[in-house]
Amino acid sequence: MGDLSTTDRTRHRRLREQGRTGRQELFDVLGAGFVCHLGVIVDGAPMVVPTVYGFDSEHVYIHGSVASRSLTGEGRTVCVTVTHVDGLVLARSVFEHGVNYRSAVIYGVPRALEGEEKLEALRLLTEHTAPGQWEYARRPNRKELAATTILAISLEEASVKIRQGPPDDADDPHDVWAGVLPLSTTWQAPVTDPSAGHDVPDHVRRRAGTRIG
Repeated sequence: MGDLSTTDRTRHRRLREQGRTGRQELFDVLGAGFVCHLGVIVDGAPMVVPTVYGFDSEHVYIHGSVASRSLTGEGRTVCVTVTHVDGLVLARSVFEHGVNYRSAVIYGVPRALEGEEKLEALRLLTEHTAPGQWEYARRPNRKELAATTILAISLEEASVKIRQGPPDDADDPHDVWAGVLPLSTTWQAPVTDPSAGHDVPDHVRRRAGTRIG
């Protein structure tokens, strides 16, 4: 599958031991979540907004309203970040406190999709967020598609960092407890819309109790 390309923006400068270069490691970080933060310049000022995403082997896909100012960056470089927090690292000294995490940073010039390409990207995004929902729910009609922007951002320029394990201050003479406070998130039981007259579908029910990330 190969390694990620290294550019001046993605080169690991600090904490290089946490850097990862494998393309599969990028896919693992993207596959573990479904919310990213999109950084753009709007009217000369930075804007960072959270949004759901989908991806394939070449692109990450972001969607939103055609009226969204954060999705008007076609032709200009944007930054997409995905972060998963796996635990607090509580050391003997406050200086050595930290976080166990997995993160990806992607730089690229977004391209607005149209036609079948747009519909396929929306399917990928839907299936990444809620597997099985594309076949279960009604597909978007022409009016809904026209009101939706789908941006494709290449995965060519990306950086991955991962921090795991205990604190790094085992030689600190301060004699107190040190370790990791793990963090995990799980899906809860589905809550049915009172106006819905159907049982929870299997593809939704099966996710209850499963871990996110």
